[in-house]
Amino acid sequence: MSHSKNKVEWCLKKAEKEFEDGRHKGLVKLAPDMKKARQHIAKAEHNLKFMTTLKDKEFSDWCGSAAFYSIYHSLLAILAKFGYESRNQECTFALVSSMAEDGIISLDSSVLDSIAEMNDTHAERETITEIREQYQYGTKLSIDDKIYEELLNNAKRILEESKSIIEE
Repeated sequence: MSHSKNKVEWCLKKAEKEFEDGRHKGLVKLAPDMKKARQHIAKAEHNLKFMTTLKDKEFSDWCGSAAFYSIYHSLLAILAKFGYESRNQECTFALVSSMAEDGIISLDSSVLDSIAEMNDTHAERETITEIREQYQYGTKLSIDDKIYEELLNNAKRILEESKSIIEE
């Protein structure tokens, strides 16, 4: 069993256990919800627009967070279409990866890789989560233009791929 499939199984069990005590922090199987999927797409678009506004207004240090959440809501849209609710980022990424592995969705592996790895020429490969944390919790006041462009392009690409998937 692949790492993503093991993670999905763990996420489902985690949520099942926590659901008994109230609010879960894992992955729950529900009825497919196209309305919720489209709401996640709207939120992803909103976050993408916010990202460009932050850059224009010289608050680019927050662009990593806006890009991350644009991508995250794009993926949550896919999950909603297929009847899942996730309250855990790792669980979301694992389920999308597992669905792609199984051919349930056609999401290019390079799209998934761009979430976990920025695929740039830095000596260290930073994940979008690391970039988000570095700029959100660190002291830098602006993001490098190259990193910004890569984040923007990845967020746009994942949003478009997600829109196609939920409307199939």
